[in-house]
Amino acid sequence: MAALVDRPTILFGVSLAVFLLTAALGVVAQRIWNPVRAGDQNELTIVQSAALTILALVVGFSFSMAVSRYDQRKNLEENEANAIGTEYVRAEMMPQGAAAVARELLKSYLGQRILFYETSDPGRLEQIRAETDKLSADLWTLAQVNASVQPTPVAALVAAGMNDALNSADYTTAAWLNRIPVPAWWLLIMIGVGTNLTIGLGARRFNSLLLVVLPLIVAISLFLIADIDSPRGGVVRVDPQNLNRLAASLNTP
Repeated sequence: MAALVDRPTILFGVSLAVFLLTAALGVVAQRIWNPVRAGDQNELTIVQSAALTILALVVGFSFSMAVSRYDQRKNLEENEANAIGTEYVRAEMMPQGAAAVARELLKSYLGQRILFYETSDPGRLEQIRAETDKLSADLWTLAQVNASVQPTPVAALVAAGMNDALNSADYTTAAWLNRIPVPAWWLLIMIGVGTNLTIGLGARRFNSLLLVVLPLIVAISLFLIADIDSPRGGVVRVDPQNLNRLAASLNTP
């Protein structure tokens, strides 16, 4: 399931097929075994209403969770750009030689952070992480040496800004790992299956519109939730617009 929700398009196809099959099985069961007799229609209607209500609540809560996580990733991208930009300005307060090195390292670090947002290839991501870790170590060493050589409030301010810039990447990574729990996805699937089964039991014929409409709506809902919740696998992604804008401003003569 964890791998499936990272591929919203595949999740849509699989869930739609499962829900359509479940609804069709409900129709077959009603025709062959007749578990819901004429006198049980009121009870079936109650069960259908309850199942649809629970499904709507769970879908709504899951969508809210996905959107809140997406907003968090967007806010952290903005915070990361602000932290790097602030430290780039503060680097001017370092000694001239160290300041030039710090600015170049921050530009390279910024480029790697942009690639982190734009790359989906796992192998490429490992290279980006390794290069980012190396640049982070070099930047922190530079700030640490500067603070040791000149233990002044200005050097402490530069070191604090460097710490904020580097920590912002860790906050971003943690937010990207903060996903909708897998048990919640299983709950969504099970409620969707149960709801479509009750719809099939209440349908009179195979060409009933409900046998297509409800599975399609539920599958689209799962697709949208997975798409928003997946940082890399979906269509809806966090665009590093603030980081790109910062990179453009730093490269401006």
